This record gives sequence, structure tokens and C-alpha cells, in this order.
Amino acid sequence: MEAPLRYAQWRSLYGLSYSVFTTVVDKLKPYITQSQLSLPSDYAVAMVLNRLSHGLSAKTLASRYALEPYLISKITNLITRLLATKLYPEFITIPVSGRRLVETTQGFQELTALPHICGVIDGTSVRLHKLPTDLINPSMYYSRHGFPSILLQVVADHKKIFWDVCVKAPGGFDDATHFRDSLLYNRLILGDIGWDKVMNVRGQHVRPYIVGDSCYPLLSFLLTPFSGNRTGNPAQNTFDEGIMKGRKMVEEAIGLLKGRWKILRDLDVGFNHAPQAIVACCVLHNLCQFAREPEPDLWKEPEESGSAPRVLENEKSFYYYGESLRQALADDLYQQLSSR
Repeated sequence: MEAPLRYAQWRSLYGLSYSVFTTVVDKLKPYITQSQLSLPSDYAVAMVLNRLSHGLSAKTLASRYALEPYLISKITNLITRLLATKLYPEFITIPVSGRRLVETTQGFQELTALPHICGVIDGTSVRLHKLPTDLINPSMYYSRHGFPSILLQVVADHKKIFWDVCVKAPGGFDDATHFRDSLLYNRLILGDIGWDKVMNVRGQHVRPYIVGDSCYPLLSFLLTPFSGNRTGNPAQNTFDEGIMKGRKMVEEAIGLLKGRWKILRDLDVGFNHAPQAIVACCVLHNLCQFAREPEPDLWKEPEESGSAPRVLENEKSFYYYGESLRQALADDLYQQLSSR
């Protein structure tokens, strides 16, 4: 078989190229060996990638590999746990300083004309195949679309690479609640993330910030649109258009994630292992983006909308500063574009 055809066949089976596959195997092999798994490391990784990329159940995969379903589940849980814990710190990192932060903010400025954006945040419901029968309050897991799910929150850069991932909320929760329960929110509120770039815009000191839709709270480190339907003044509408262009990156990143790893369309793993399986797919997504793997067709998310969340007492100073920052950026952008 000629090389291009061979590589295409490999990617169709496992969701990524052979070179990325060998990277995953090399990095996981020491931990798989420690686990005393009775299968070779490359065989175990390939089997799990096949399951994740095609959304196969343990029973279906067991018949293909002539193994018992319980063993397929055990291997899946092992490999996804290792991806979510051992590889996460290497492949999902916040662009705090240096060249990566500069490249990220410059990349977003080229897309949006807005300075200092370092990431875009969004959430998505990951459908669960079924819920345990002993859940105390199963209704909280049902999304607004009517299916059981858990929420995935991601922050992506201009290359559709995730630099933060959080899976902590049932599908019935809203994005703002999930965000406020995340480690990222707490680190930002406490000033624990020391972005070292500061610029002056109309008298406002602007540090790198993330952007999101109106379902998220407006804060000094998270800027949201003035309105969702162009009802602001010309400067505000221009700012909102920039936000929309930036948000397209995270929407496409989520579409790619579910396009590559079809198991996220109907997550058929043990309930307690679902979060690690989702995070594992996010790690694999980044590996593919770093390697510039061919992008599959985007999975189309259902349209979602929601009202702006109320401002909490501990957020008021961040909110007022965020209002000032947003208006200064809007006025500055509008003036720049009007003078061209």
C-alpha cells in the first residue's frame, strides 16, 4: 500500500496520524507498564483510540478484538485516565508569558482587531449514553435540549488549541455557574495568573483577557458583548463584531473535538469515568492541532442562548472595571477603524 493511502487508512481507524500515535504511546508506555496491563502498550492505546474516534461501545469493541467487554472498559479507563492526568500538564497549558502569549494575543488581534485577547471561552453539553439508576437527582443532568449530559468548559487560542479544560457540572447547569466553580475562575479572581503584558488604552491599564458570550459574567478578565443583536452604539457594535470573530475559534475547536472523537456525541463509558474520558479527548485534540493534522468536518452544535448572569457580590469591583475596559476598547477600536 502506498504511503498516502496507508496514512489515510490509519487516520480513519484511529483518528490521528501514525506519528502522533507513536508520540502518545511513547509518553504513556512507562505508566502502562507500571499498571501491569497484560496487553502491549501500543495495542492498548490503538484499541482505545479506535473506540474514542468511532464512538464504539465496550461490547462492540470486545467482539472486534476478541476480548471481554469488562476488559475493554478497564483498558479504556486506564488510558483515558493517563491522558487526562499525565499528559494534560504538558499539552494543555495557559499562555501566561513569553513568546506564546505574544503569539496568541497577536493572532487574536489579526482576527478581531482587538488587542490583548489571550483566549475565548465556551461550554458544550456532552451527551451521556445513560445515567446510573441510583443518582439522587438525575434531573439536574438533563440539558435544555432534553438529553442527559455533563458540561465541558474550554478556553481556546487563535489556533483552536485548548489552554484550559474543565468538566465539573451536570448538564442542567448554566455556563456561568460552571465557570464560577472552575479552578480557572478562582485563579483569575485571586490574581493567581500573572499575565505580564500590560498596555494603556484611553487611560485604562489592560492586561490580557479572555472573551465569551453573554452567558458569562462581564469581569475585568472576561469581556462579553454589549448586546447580542447590534442594539448598541456604533462603537459598541464594532466591539461586538470583533468578539464574534474571536469566539468563532472556540466554536470551531469544539466542533473539531466532537468531529474527531465521536464518542463525545454519545458518551458510552462508566458514569464516574466520563469526565476523564472527555478531558482525554481534549488532550488528543491538542496533540492533533499541534501536529497540524487534517481537520475533520465540524460537528454542528445545537444553537444555545441564555440571559446574562447576575453579578455576585465578590465580583462587583471586577465587573465595574470590566465595564470601563470594554468601553475603552470599543471606543479605541471604533476610532481606529473610522480613521482609516
